[in-house]
Amino acid sequence: ITYYKPHYLTVALIIFFFVQAKGQNWPGWRGPNGDGTSAETNLPVEWDSTNNIIWKSEIPGKGHSSPIVWEDRLFTLTAFQETQEKVLLCFDLKNGELLWQETVIKGSWEPKHPNNSHASGTPVTDGKLVYLSFLDVEDVVVAAFDFSGNQVWIQRPGKFESDNGYSCSPVLHENKVIINGNSKDDDCFLAALDKTNGQIVWKVIHPNKVKSYSTPIIREMAGKTQLIFLGNKEIASYNPDTGEKYWFVTVDTRDFLSSPVYNEETGYLLASSAYPRQHLMAVVPDGEGDVTESKVVWQTAEGCYVPSPVTTGNYIFSTRPNGRVHCIDVHTGKKIWEEDLGKQYPSPVLTNGLVYMPNDDGVITVIKPGPTLEVVSKNAINEQMNASPAISNGKIYLRGEKHLFCIGNEK
Repeated sequence: ITYYKPHYLTVALIIFFFVQAKGQNWPGWRGPNGDGTSAETNLPVEWDSTNNIIWKSEIPGKGHSSPIVWEDRLFTLTAFQETQEKVLLCFDLKNGELLWQETVIKGSWEPKHPNNSHASGTPVTDGKLVYLSFLDVEDVVVAAFDFSGNQVWIQRPGKFESDNGYSCSPVLHENKVIINGNSKDDDCFLAALDKTNGQIVWKVIHPNKVKSYSTPIIREMAGKTQLIFLGNKEIASYNPDTGEKYWFVTVDTRDFLSSPVYNEETGYLLASSAYPRQHLMAVVPDGEGDVTESKVVWQTAEGCYVPSPVTTGNYIFSTRPNGRVHCIDVHTGKKIWEEDLGKQYPSPVLTNGLVYMPNDDGVITVIKPGPTLEVVSKNAINEQMNASPAISNGKIYLRGEKHLFCIGNEK
């Protein structure tokens, strides 16, 4: 009997091309890596109101929640002013049809900043359930729904108080849903809930009551899994399994808004405070305890405000409150170039070696990273946009003020 022995390189290539053909899901805030990066390559760099628009679908209500994608479904959050409902939406990815909408909370309208919405957090999914967070007056609400719109559980892990409103997005780690609850309230917390039933697995109470809208990232760094959290007047690393704090950098700030990123080339963690000063820092993430004096490589006042940055190679791209985009050398913190690309609340994405930088007017500037500004294209959806892009299966998904857009290379 002769047995066929497959050539391992051939098998590897088949697997590689299958994964490439299938595409990548965009399961939560800032995509599969939580940092705005995608491994996809076959994406359009130019579009307008008619060209390369695969579909355009009206979106009910109002919200700044970014879209997420899993296989043939797109999820996002919205709010209805008239009825004070906070709602999870599910769309068919093939044609943009609204499949269902489910109310999570009704009759609770917290105060907010004029530029915020009542549905600004982004949901996250593991392909089985969709996890989301809203504010119910002062209660943080975290809920899980299945893909048919059935509520599986709902939990209230703590309080949140801010005149600027709420916009926290949950993240997943193994069997846990992790949520940031840092605010002016006495119950200033970071917590992990069980994915299956919503029960609190661990909860850390923070003594410094500062507002944080930053979504944590989880990375393998310095030989261990680290949850990087901005809040409590700190850039801090936690064990996502237990809530144990590994290390922290003290930061003199009242607010954190953007999410941190990790630069593979230098091994630096890059994080920014928001208000009253935007201080961007590069930290070596291998310390223990207070590393404020020992592990901060550089810091600069060229930090981020609302949008989260992207980093690739030698560069990090941050956006100032005045709409000026700064390209900064990751090794030194020195500004390389800057350009006014318009007021910006949505965060950029990085794919196929290009940065897609959106602004509030719905104009996405495509930039090739380098020592000088090289604009590949400018593309508009012709409506206001506060949500960040999602990328999946060779398509770019944008949420404008009134519509969802699916953008792709038309055959």
